[in-house]
Amino acid sequence: MAKALTNVTIYDFVRFIEKGYVVFDEEIQEVGKMEDFFDKGYEIEDKSGSIIIPGLVCGHTHIYSAFARGWPNETAIENFTDILEQQWWRLDAALEEEAIHLSGIVSASDHVKNGITTIIDHHASGEIEGSLKRLKKAVCDDIGLRGMFCFETSDRFDVEKAIRENKDFLAEEKNGSFAAHFGLHASLSLSEKTLKKVKAALGDAPIHIHAAESALDQEDCEEKYGERVLERLERHGLLNEGSILVHALHINEKEADIIKRNNCLVALNPSSNMNNAVGIPDYKLFKRKGIPVIIGNDGLSMSITNELQTLMYATHVKHEDFNAFGLDDVWAIIKTAYDYASRRLGVKLGRIEEGHKADLLVIPYTPPTPMDEENALGHLFFGLFSSFRPQDVYVGGKGIVKDHEIHTEAKKLYARAKRSAQKIWENTKERGG
Repeated sequence: MAKALTNVTIYDFVRFIEKGYVVFDEEIQEVGKMEDFFDKGYEIEDKSGSIIIPGLVCGHTHIYSAFARGWPNETAIENFTDILEQQWWRLDAALEEEAIHLSGIVSASDHVKNGITTIIDHHASGEIEGSLKRLKKAVCDDIGLRGMFCFETSDRFDVEKAIRENKDFLAEEKNGSFAAHFGLHASLSLSEKTLKKVKAALGDAPIHIHAAESALDQEDCEEKYGERVLERLERHGLLNEGSILVHALHINEKEADIIKRNNCLVALNPSSNMNNAVGIPDYKLFKRKGIPVIIGNDGLSMSITNELQTLMYATHVKHEDFNAFGLDDVWAIIKTAYDYASRRLGVKLGRIEEGHKADLLVIPYTPPTPMDEENALGHLFFGLFSSFRPQDVYVGGKGIVKDHEIHTEAKKLYARAKRSAQKIWENTKERGG
């Protein structure tokens, strides 16, 4: 039976309907004003006092970081390399089958409660074989979200296994709920030999890689190979169309041209960048060069709305210019993510109109000032984004969150995570943390 949400404000960043209705099953069937609503035997739910928007996309995260929350890492950290070696590489190396699955449960549950219905993940774990299927099961099958997955190939892992894991998952039959990239960690952890092996296996798959996140990545590349990170990736023929280049903080004009020439995207993660003291993205450079930009959280949080706010405010400060980033840029980033996810997954996302997947967020909101199609995004950005907690979330028409709570089966799995995390923490300590 199709469901109808009635007496609700509808806004999909393009169309605004006050006191409207949405009829959907897996896809949206009908949208209109209440004066035109006719009950055809729907399951009706009155959502007066709420606004409906499409589910959001997280452009880059690390699901494995779910077990870092509260982790008692007592090792001194002085620079970005220490952050990798003493924190993240110790943690991901300890992840095995159960922890991989439960980290997916925790991450997907917390992301969806923050309104994210599609996750683009960059995975690493001590157990390589089958790890992407385990993440897909947790995120897409058990919780019910959409996801894109890859394993970050690196010389610190068994390279052959990492390449095979990416290839095997790329070959998985798709159904609209998941897709794959070919994962690479970063230039500084990838030898020439490894990149040649990746090229031989890559085909036309898009890569997903950290690129020039810190100045150390560029310094390492210039010292070892006499070129910059994006020049090296292009030389190896790895920049397939649709590749996601994460961060790109320390690139120059020539590298920006390389990104544009190869039809790649940049995934910005401003909160993580500031937390790691590596810099603030140069959004004006990407915009000037016409480079598509999406936004992620780098696994630091489970939010995207906060990241969009952080990017705006940080860009204003970086350039000392209020006009360096505005609401039109917010919409451009959101739209780019919808368009990209739609292409990769083979479904229509990001609009509340007939034929699009019913990935929907229902958010209680009573505007204190007039709200219409001209200022609706401003209401969201300044009125809701800093404390963004949808009441209900649907993915493909299925209720994943109801009254701010994840569905029962997910809650049961989530409850097992604490024990698994404790085991991981003990393992990292035993490994010399």
